[in-house]
Amino acid sequence: MTKVMTDLFVDSQFPVTMNTFGGMLTQADFWRFAEGPMLDGLYWEKDYNDHNVSDAELGYVYYESKLLGVPRLRQLRVHNQSCEVAKMFEDVIPACYSEWTRKKNDETEYGLKSETAWVYHSEKEMNGTSYRGILTTYSGAGFYQDLGTTKVKTTEIINELKENLWIDRGTRVVFLDFTVYNPNVNLFAVAKMMVEYPPSGGAMSSHKFTTVKLLRYVTVGDYIIMGCEFVFIAYILYYLVEEIIEMKNVGVKSYFTEFWNWADVVVLLTAVACICINFYRTFQVEKILESLLAAPDEFANFEKLAALQMNFNYGVAMIAFFSWGKLFKYISFNKTMTQLTETISQSRKDLLSFLLMFFIVFFAFAQVGFLFFGTQVYDYRSIGNVCITQLRIILGDFNFYELEAAHPALGPLYFILYIVFVFLILFNMFLAIINDTYSSVKEESQNSANEFEVMDFFRGQYNKMLQKLNIKRDRIADIQSAIVAADANNDSQIEYDEWKEELMARGYNENEIEEAFKKFDLDGNRILDANEQAQMLKALEDEKNAVDKDIGQVENKLGVNDRPTTSRPETRSKTSRGARGRRRAIAAGEEERPETATPGRQKTAVGQRRSGGGDGGKPRVISEVGYQEFTQLSRRVDRMEHSIGSIVSKIDTVLVKLEGMEKAKLRRRETMAALLDSIALADDATEEAKRAKMEALVRDELERWDSESAVSRPGSAVSRPGTSLSRPGTRGSLR
Repeated sequence: MTKVMTDLFVDSQFPVTMNTFGGMLTQADFWRFAEGPMLDGLYWEKDYNDHNVSDAELGYVYYESKLLGVPRLRQLRVHNQSCEVAKMFEDVIPACYSEWTRKKNDETEYGLKSETAWVYHSEKEMNGTSYRGILTTYSGAGFYQDLGTTKVKTTEIINELKENLWIDRGTRVVFLDFTVYNPNVNLFAVAKMMVEYPPSGGAMSSHKFTTVKLLRYVTVGDYIIMGCEFVFIAYILYYLVEEIIEMKNVGVKSYFTEFWNWADVVVLLTAVACICINFYRTFQVEKILESLLAAPDEFANFEKLAALQMNFNYGVAMIAFFSWGKLFKYISFNKTMTQLTETISQSRKDLLSFLLMFFIVFFAFAQVGFLFFGTQVYDYRSIGNVCITQLRIILGDFNFYELEAAHPALGPLYFILYIVFVFLILFNMFLAIINDTYSSVKEESQNSANEFEVMDFFRGQYNKMLQKLNIKRDRIADIQSAIVAADANNDSQIEYDEWKEELMARGYNENEIEEAFKKFDLDGNRILDANEQAQMLKALEDEKNAVDKDIGQVENKLGVNDRPTTSRPETRSKTSRGARGRRRAIAAGEEERPETATPGRQKTAVGQRRSGGGDGGKPRVISEVGYQEFTQLSRRVDRMEHSIGSIVSKIDTVLVKLEGMEKAKLRRRETMAALLDSIALADDATEEAKRAKMEALVRDELERWDSESAVSRPGSAVSRPGTSLSRPGTRGSLR
C-alpha cells in the first residue's frame, strides 16, 4: 500500500507545470497539488468509462481502499517581528518572519476569523502529536480545515482557502492528513504529507505513509496467532518470575555483572511493553472505529495508533535481535563459534586506542568540510550531515564533482587528503588490528579442545537413555526371577512375607515391594496364587519386550550393532546360604550359573565375561555382579563410610583431650616440684611446719584437680592413676 499511495500522491504531476509533490518550490505549487493530484487521488467518483460510481462505491481510493472520515489540512505559523531586522533596514523592511519554534508560534486569528481554518487550536483540542520534519519538530496544534466527503465540496473549500490567502508569509508548514483502509489485505495506511516553508524562501516537501495492521484478529490464521501470543505471554511471565527469583538469590549487584543477564532484562522489559501496547491498541481501535461509523464526515485520527503500532514493531524487532544474539551464549561451547567474541574481547584495548585516534582525524576533517563547503554543498550543510557524508565516502558513496564545483583547489585537496588519511591509513590499521588478533585467537583455538562437542552431547544423552532402559529391563528380569525364587516351600503360592524377604534381599525398599504385590494380588488375601503369578509374569514379559524394542531403537540411532549384555544374573538362590556361596564363587572367579531358569529364557549363565589369561593361556570365566547386588553393596559401603567417619571424628576429639591432659600434667608436676623445693629450702621453719604447709598445698592441688575433672566429665568418679597421694587426712601416705 505504501508504494500505491506514493505513486498516486507524490509522483503524480501537476496539470500545468508538470511538477510533482516532491519538487515543490513555491506556495503556488501547493495549490496546484491541492487542485490536481490531491483531489483526483482522494475522490474516485467516476469509472474509467466516465460514468459516476454508485453511492456504495463512493469514498474509495483506487476503488479498493476506503477513505476513513474526511482529510484534514493544518498549518503552523510564526508572527510578524519574530526576528530582528538590522537597523539599517528597519525603514525599508517592515516585516520579519523567522523559523518556527514553540516560542515564536503565532496563535492569533487572521483572515476570515470565523472558521477553524482561521482560528488557532491547541494540541490538546486537536488530539494531535508532535512530528519531526526536515527543518525542525512541529507541534500537533495549529489552524486546521476538514475537507468534504465529495470532490465538489472539497473543491469549494480549497477555492475559499486559496482566495483568502490561507497560506502567506507567516506560514511555516502545511500538513495533509488522511487514513485509508484496504479490506482486501486488512491494512490501514495513515498518510501525512508535509510542505515546509523555510525563512530563506522556497518550499521543502516530505511525506510518510505508515502501513499498519490495526485489526489484528479477523481470519482463522489471525486467531491462531492470538493463541501463540497468549503462549508468549505465559512464557514471558514465567521467565519474569524466574529472573526475579534469580536476582533475589544472587543479589542485584552480582546479577547485573553478567552481560547475558542484561540482555535477558532488556528482552523481558521490551516484551512486557509490547504486550501492553498490543492490548491498548486492540481496544483503542475498536473505540475509534465505533465513533467513526457514528460520524463518517469527521476527521479520523489514527496517527497515535499508527505510532503505537510502529513502536510495537520496533520492540518486536529488538526482542528478535537480542534473541538471535543469545545464540552466541548457547553455542559458546564450540571453539569455532567463540572466535568472534574472543577476537573482539582480546582486541578491545587496541580498538579503543585506534578509535580515539580515528575520531580525532575524522572530526578534524568534518570541521574543515563544514567550513569549506557548508554554504555551497547540500550534504555539508551541518556538522552532522558532514559526518554522515564522510562515512559514505568510506563506503564509496560520494560526489566528487560537487566538491570540485564548490572550489577547484580546496575541493580535490580535501577529498584526496581524507581518502589517504582515513581510508588508506586508518581503515587499514583497523583491519590490521582485527586480523592480527583473529590470527592469535585462531591459533589458540586450534591448540585447545572444544569445551563441548554437539555429537558427544547427543551421544551421551542416548547412552544415558540406553543405560536407563537396560536398568529397567534388568529390574523386570529380577522381579521375574524373584517370583520363582520366592516360593520357598514349593506350594505354588507366594505369601507376602516370602515375597518381601526375597525382594528385600535384592535391594528393594518396602514401598516398591508393597506396590508391586498389591498390583497383582487381585483378591487381597496377601497371597499370590498360580493364576496371579502367571498374570504377573505375563505383564512383566510384555513390559520387558517393550523395553527391548525401545533399546533397539536407541541402539539404531547410536549405530550400535550388538546389544550390551545385561549386567545382572537372572536368578538368585532361594536361601541366604546360596547367596553366600555365589558371592564366594564370584570372589574366587568361578563361573556363576543360575539354579533356576526364568521362564521364556535359556538356562545359561547371564552376564558372564570371558578374558584371556590364567594358567596355560586358557580363557578365564568371570561372573559380573548384578545391579541390585551392586546397589545393595553401595548402600552398605555408604553406611560404613558414614559410621567410620563419625568414629574417626570421635577418636580425634579424644586424642585432642588426651594431649591437653598430658600438657596439664606436665605443668602441674613442674608447679609441685617448685613448691616442694621452696618448702625444703625454708631454713627458718620446723619440720612440723614444713609438713603442714606441704599437706595444705597438696590438698589444694587435689581439690583443683577434682574440680577440673568434674567439669570435663560430669557424674564420673575422679581417679588419678599414677599418683601415691591419697585424700586429705591420710597423713601416713605423705610420710
